Amino acid sequence: MWQDLIEVLGKICAVYDDLGRIGERKRDALIKVDMKDLAKILDEEQLAAAKIQNLEKKRGSILKELSKNFKNVNSNTKAMDFYRNAPNVAIRSKLTSLHGTLTKSVERAVMLRDNNQVLAQSALNAVKFHLNRLSGATINPTYGKQGGSNVSHEKNFDFKA
Repeated sequence: MWQDLIEVLGKICAVYDDLGRIGERKRDALIKVDMKDLAKILDEEQLAAAKIQNLEKKRGSILKELSKNFKNVNSNTKAMDFYRNAPNVAIRSKLTSLHGTLTKSVERAVMLRDNNQVLAQSALNAVKFHLNRLSGATINPTYGKQGGSNVSHEKNFDFKA
């Protein structure tokens, strides 16, 4: 069972590394505003997320089975504390190493996601600005009741009799 946990953690680390590479490609596609490449990247991102979800289910079931053997383990037990129950030092050190790698991979993926979210929002704001400029709309510096901008299609120099 411990070996199964090591294998699943290794697979999760690999998928998070892939997700990091996908995030870098997504950043490049957002900067270039390459919508075809972005669509492909989003599909890859969804596949990676589905793989992570399946692997996390496996990890959860393995941890549940392993925890039945230990009375000191409960739902609040931290992973590093749980790994101390491993049968030998080699397994313990491998689990600790994988845990550290996974933590770094997840942090990297989250950072890239947050940065890409800012880029996507900025790109949307630029598109919105240019569409409003083309349509002759103006956006008032105040916000409406729902939190959105007040948009007016009235031109400043229109004559009203």
